[in-house]
Formats: sequence, structure tokens, C-alpha cells
Amino acid sequence: MSDESRPSPAADAAGTAAGARTAAVIPAAGRGVRLGPGAPKALRTLGGTPMLVHAVRAMAASRLVSLVVVVAPPDGATEVKALIDAHALPERTDVLVVPGGESRQESVRLGLDALPPEYDTVLVHDAARPLVPVDTVDTVVEAVRGRAPAVVPALPLADTVKEVGPPAAPGGVEPVVATPERARLRAVQTPQGFEREVLVRAHATVTENVTDDASMVEQLGLPVVAVPGHEEAFKVTRPLDLVLAEAVLARRRLNDGF
Repeated sequence: MSDESRPSPAADAAGTAAGARTAAVIPAAGRGVRLGPGAPKALRTLGGTPMLVHAVRAMAASRLVSLVVVVAPPDGATEVKALIDAHALPERTDVLVVPGGESRQESVRLGLDALPPEYDTVLVHDAARPLVPVDTVDTVVEAVRGRAPAVVPALPLADTVKEVGPPAAPGGVEPVVATPERARLRAVQTPQGFEREVLVRAHATVTENVTDDASMVEQLGLPVVAVPGHEEAFKVTRPLDLVLAEAVLARRRLNDGF
């Protein structure tokens, strides 16, 4: 097992803290049209294993996470459960599969509804980020347990960003209207971490301008903090991303000797 996938000593210590329990919710009900026709994005294979299974393993690799709730397509919970049961996962981590809704927001809410009451910290993780390292997962959990209501892993931007306006005519060029200060911008990843009560309240009250779960907490007026993300926690959205993910996985397997 590589350093990126091995549970950290901090996780071993924090995982034994009395009363502190963390669950991860993975919404996996989407179709992933940007990867083209075929199976839903979460069920596309990466190194011969569905991306969803990689994502579940990424959460289960943290000793701070004792439950993973997978939110399946509304009519596919039985199939997704069979798929997950067919792959090896750490025995210390329970996995629950529940049917999802028509939108990501609804699916996350249904995942929250399925959590037992003893879980006070919740991660929300994209199934399409199958290679997030365990250190990133641990960092997010520890920040929430350090009393941050909401935490996002994030990376500085390498490219200059331009804000553009609508073209003067359909199909025309887009006018640049502003250049945001790149040093203050971050590309946000998952898992995003939350105090459970905060995330439940956000899903119960916020319905507009939702870009991610952290944006819902922002609309409650509560603080959201960023911790370092990781370049391998990228989202597999386009065919080129899948090629890159295969390369990262092949390097990990070579380093780990399997």
C-alpha cells in the first residue's frame, strides 16, 4: 500500500476519539453524459474496476470513516449493492446503498436521511473522483472535528481566469469583462466535510444557486474553510480525464507491487 492510500497515524489516533463518528455520502445517480454514451459515469471501469468502487475504497481507506452511504440511481440500488458486494472493502467500514433522486441535491439529501443518528460528521464525495488520497480525506475530517462547520479541499489555479460576457450575436466571440485575481481563487474538490446538523439544515432550507454542498452552507451565512487538496483528486468528466486516471492508477499499482 502506498503512502497516498495508507491510513495516516493521525487517523489512527483520531479514529478512536470517543463519540466522534464520520460517514461519507457518495451520490452516484447521475448519467455522466460528458463521457459519452454507455453506462452511468460512476459505473465506468478504471483499471478493470468501476469508478464507484474506487471512490468507496477511497473513503473506506480512512480509519476516520466508519460508514459509506452510496446513493444509487432510483431504479438501480439492487444492482449497485451487488456490484459493491463483489469487491473487497475494509471490514471496519460499513457500506449502505440507498436509491437516489432526480438531482444531485436530492440524492445527497436522501443519503443524509439514511444516516444513523450517531454520526455527527458527514463527508460528501463525488463518485467521479475515484483517486482522492487518504491524507486528503483525513485532513477534511480533522478540520470539521476542529469545529469548522464546512470544509472543502482546494487547489490554487494554474491558469489565468477570465470572466466573459454574452456574445453580441449567437455563436459570436465572448467579450472579456474582468480578470479575477488568481492568487485568491481555488479549484474546489471533494470530499467536502460538514457538521451533520449544518448540512441537514442547508439541504432543508437552500434550493437556489446551488453549485456544491459548501455553497449551500455559505448561503446560511456560516463559515466555509479550505484545506489543501490533491492533484490526483481530479474529477473524471471527459474521455481525456479517464486516460489520465488510468495512468495514475497504473503508477500506484506499480509502486504498490500489485
